Amino acid sequence: MAAEYDAIIVVSFGGPEGPDDVLPFLENVLRGKNVPRERMMEVAKHYQSFGGVSPINDQNRQLIAALEAELAERGPHLPVYWGNRNWRPLLPDTLRQMADDGVKRAAAFFTSAFSSYSGCRQYRENIAVAQEQVGPAAPAIDKLRMFYNHPAFVGVNARHVRAALDAIPAERRERALVLFSAHSIPMSMAENCRYEKQLTEASRLVAEEVGHANYRMVYQSRSGPPQQPWLEPDVCDVIEQVHNEGGVEDVVVLPIGFVSDHMEVIYDLDTEAQQLCERLGIGFQRAATVGTHPEFVAMIRDLVVERMTDSAVRPALGELGPSHDVCPVDCCTYTPRRPAQKS
Repeated sequence: MAAEYDAIIVVSFGGPEGPDDVLPFLENVLRGKNVPRERMMEVAKHYQSFGGVSPINDQNRQLIAALEAELAERGPHLPVYWGNRNWRPLLPDTLRQMADDGVKRAAAFFTSAFSSYSGCRQYRENIAVAQEQVGPAAPAIDKLRMFYNHPAFVGVNARHVRAALDAIPAERRERALVLFSAHSIPMSMAENCRYEKQLTEASRLVAEEVGHANYRMVYQSRSGPPQQPWLEPDVCDVIEQVHNEGGVEDVVVLPIGFVSDHMEVIYDLDTEAQQLCERLGIGFQRAATVGTHPEFVAMIRDLVVERMTDSAVRPALGELGPSHDVCPVDCCTYTPRRPAQKS
């Protein structure tokens, strides 16, 4: 049903912006999760190796600026707010500001293209908690649909893969292995969402548009205890495997599960995976994320217009069709499983 909005809110993960932010940020991220402290300290070192600054906040500022310019040119003329789950600006503070500004109803763009507890439902829960904290004046928030198979998302990713392939010598290009990478999640989370299915479909659509049949779906950045099953295979394990099997001289890695260069991208891919390829003598090309590409920014605007228009066209490639606007009650539920204790 058509909705009237007086604002847009970009909802994201958040990241530290200095060395002193790193541990408080990671404690926010991991609160209530079964992640060993030694793993948290290991991740903290990743952030500190980049000055304690995650790129995600600056990239969200750039995305918001680009979206504001798009709205100024094409409409609708709505203000854009920004709220994070784990670091400033935090969602309760943002919703409080929206309430003070008189915002009654906003469309929410989540910086996640794929359905899962951590990529969708948890954000909706975060918004609900923030609304409770703000009280009756808190604005109503409608989440925009997932966009993993939207022609703009697929098309921009395809262009970036093609550009990475073009950087490989022509005589080796056809044999290059394209790896579509996404953040791993626990199997107990994956079992009740469409994360794997959507990633598989998006990877297929991008590879098909590029016209490159040699590709695989991989995962990265797992953080749970070793005895807890997470989605596999790991990107570095696959690179080792194809090296041992022979025949692959180059890999192209597209972090399809990310819309911008998060810390996981610049550390797990641009650092660890690239260094592994260099050690093994494999050429490494990392395809760019969609970031602030004009077609991606225009897509965000179009998703808002969809929700404001009764007869909106809802573009989606492939056979799965457009994602739902309103999530079912049991959508992407997740109950963490504690690993069995050794007797």
